[in-house]
Amino acid sequence: MSGETPRLVVVGGGIIGTMHAVEGARRGFSVVQLERDLAPRGASVRNFGLVWVGGRASGAELDLALRARERWEAIAAACPGTGFRASGSLTVARTPGELEVLEEVAARPDAELRGFSLLSGAEARRENPALGGGFLAALRCAHDAAVEPRLVLGALREHLVSTGAYTWLPGRQAMEVAAHGVVDHTGVRHEGDLVVCCVGARPGGFLDGQLAGAPLRRVRLQMLETAPHDGPVPTALADGDSLRYYPAYAGAAAEALAPQDPVAAAWRAQLLLVQRLTGHLTVGDTHSYDEPFAFDVDDAPYRHLLHVAAELLGGPLPPVERRWAGVYSEVTDPGLLYYRAEVAPGVVVVTGPGGRGMTMSPAIAEESFT
Repeated sequence: MSGETPRLVVVGGGIIGTMHAVEGARRGFSVVQLERDLAPRGASVRNFGLVWVGGRASGAELDLALRARERWEAIAAACPGTGFRASGSLTVARTPGELEVLEEVAARPDAELRGFSLLSGAEARRENPALGGGFLAALRCAHDAAVEPRLVLGALREHLVSTGAYTWLPGRQAMEVAAHGVVDHTGVRHEGDLVVCCVGARPGGFLDGQLAGAPLRRVRLQMLETAPHDGPVPTALADGDSLRYYPAYAGAAAEALAPQDPVAAAWRAQLLLVQRLTGHLTVGDTHSYDEPFAFDVDDAPYRHLLHVAAELLGGPLPPVERRWAGVYSEVTDPGLLYYRAEVAPGVVVVTGPGGRGMTMSPAIAEESFT
């Protein structure tokens, strides 16, 4: 490409695409970002907004998560509208088996690196006084944080606009890819020194051929949000079922856990709970892999998750105000943290981080420029 200022084209307005725009601007690129919808509507706004470091697998995954956590803090300092807060998390043990997992994990050599500390019930309540129910102990992760998923993308775009080197083009669907460029549905060709296609769970026809056979699948989840809670819930909360799903907890104690509640097992459910800045509680989630996905939402996992949350908080939750389902793309190759491929000269696809997307997006974007 000619000219002194390098040009970056980003296809996709979700968190992965937007973090590429942020990283490109930081590196001196002039940035154009296309989004097929008038505003992002996918998994990037249908999630907990958790920067979830503690549960990551040792090695490359944990390293990437820790780097992303560092970048999130720096980005939030320049862009406070993200709602970033370094509030930490508590994973709560309610059974002796779950406590054994927490004790095993807290005694590992990398516990300090992960920001782990094992708290008694009394210590956990001092950390989060909203925990009014019965439980044995909690594992604190000091590195976990939260942002506001319904606000963060708009805040980042507003910050990018202020740089004077960013153009946001909503309602533009990429239709064709070629060397160092894409053509949108209006026939306009967008050229860049680098083009990054962050297609999420809906790649669309223009990349069907390039992604055929890629190690990717889609995952559907269900979540809900309550009315504002009466009082603060200072940390994110996770129940003992989380110990079954995050690789950091794998080991002999996790393998010995008693069978999961039948409803939770059927929906691959774990309780995650985070309070929004408005006081509302976001509660979830479930995992479904069998397509075609249902278009409706099922009440059974919601009842289960609300019951577990009420037991942890020691009383009924506020009324549910909204429920939704989301779909994200997940890489299936266990040797990959996400999927990256060059599909034409100067054009790469980045997708498939799964549930790691919000957490790792700043570090994933960094890797596209190295």
